[in-house]
Amino acid sequence: MNSAHVSVLRAVGLLALLALQACGSAPAPAFTASAPAGPHYPGISCAPFARELSGIALYGDAASWWDQASGQYRRDSQPVLGAALVFRREQRLPAGHVSVVSRLLGPRQIQVTQANWVPGELDEDQLVVDVSERNDWSLVRVWYPPVNQLGAHSYAAFGFVHPPIATTRDDITRTTPIAASVSLESSRGRPLPRARRMAQSHG
Repeated sequence: MNSAHVSVLRAVGLLALLALQACGSAPAPAFTASAPAGPHYPGISCAPFARELSGIALYGDAASWWDQASGQYRRDSQPVLGAALVFRREQRLPAGHVSVVSRLLGPRQIQVTQANWVPGELDEDQLVVDVSERNDWSLVRVWYPPVNQLGAHSYAAFGFVHPPIATTRDDITRTTPIAASVSLESSRGRPLPRARRMAQSHG
């Protein structure tokens, strides 16, 4: 068997594997490429980074953001640019997880910018696919850069906490490196997010 045949068989096998992993009542997600793995920021954590990037002034474990947002920020099942996607606690995510919507791709696909999904790493524009039965983003699969494909595990999510101020793609791109740096600074109390303001002053 020549190398061309081997390559074709591998590609077919990968597509079959992805289809099997998405079995159930939800349709198999369409493939959309994500950005390559991002830079390492030792000690970076998802919640402080998401707070700085989104401007959403919530604190504590990522999973607690959903309840904290009640009465302060709009919460729903519809992604918008700059919104925080809040993951529920589970064995793989004992503190939950939070990422920021960086691009809207379609009814069941978005890209997010997030910290510490891969430990110590900041990843921009990573694919997230809604695989919930009701198309309400309550169950998602997330791109995993080390294997350069969607992870096999599906994660439960609460939904989206909307940012206090509407944002643009350019705002997110410009703010991301500043949010990463600011989120690593040690500070007392609960300082208000300032990365967005800093990015605007530098823009």
